[in-house]
Amino acid sequence: MASKQFGTIYIGSTTDLMVRVLQHKEKTFKGFTADYNVDKLVYYEWHDELTEMVKRERQLKEWNRKWKLRLIMDLNPGWHDLTNEVFAAYGYASPDTKYPLD
Repeated sequence: MASKQFGTIYIGSTTDLMVRVLQHKEKTFKGFTADYNVDKLVYYEWHDELTEMVKRERQLKEWNRKWKLRLIMDLNPGWHDLTNEVFAAYGYASPDTKYPLD
């Protein structure tokens, strides 16, 4: 998650990406992401195993900022909000549809 292109970055993991993204967008939880307006999904990975997901999250959290920026830029150079892509993957919308909160 990011606040804007090259802005504040947040790394987390969840078993339900769609719900978690909406929580960030609605600022459901007070704290870091709400304070810094970190509400754009700019990168995500799918993992079949919970242990692999947690391992990857810990790995990414240890990376320096330059490596994280490069990872985002390699896969999403325009820093587009990928929320619609997630909704489409869950079958709730097409990739062209804005997420249901708007």
